[in-house]
Amino acid sequence: GLELSHCVGSNSLGPAVPWRSGGPCKMKRVRTVFKPEQLERLEQEFLKQQYMVGTERVDLAATLHLTETQVKVWFQNRRIKWRKQSMEQKAAKLSQFGVIQPATADSTDIKDHEEDTVDVEL
Repeated sequence: GLELSHCVGSNSLGPAVPWRSGGPCKMKRVRTVFKPEQLERLEQEFLKQQYMVGTERVDLAATLHLTETQVKVWFQNRRIKWRKQSMEQKAAKLSQFGVIQPATADSTDIKDHEEDTVDVEL
């Protein structure tokens, strides 16, 4: 389920802001911490396929004792990391050959093709 920390903002500079529930204060979701065994399995699956959907995602989530949303978000974030690494490797190869490259793609370019990096369950 969704784990929420206590109210955020009550002692901060700004006013407390309701978060989704219309409550009196902003609630912040506690970040998921994956176990090493879960990460190893997720990475293995990512090497096989970069997109995990449908029953495969449901089965993997059940096997790893995670929610389907946690698996989905992990794959989204991992694809963004993979694209960033690919761009950096390409830039490094081009620089080895003295090729001048245009300004590197900003992370917002990646997000145009991918949902935002998130760590929130809906």
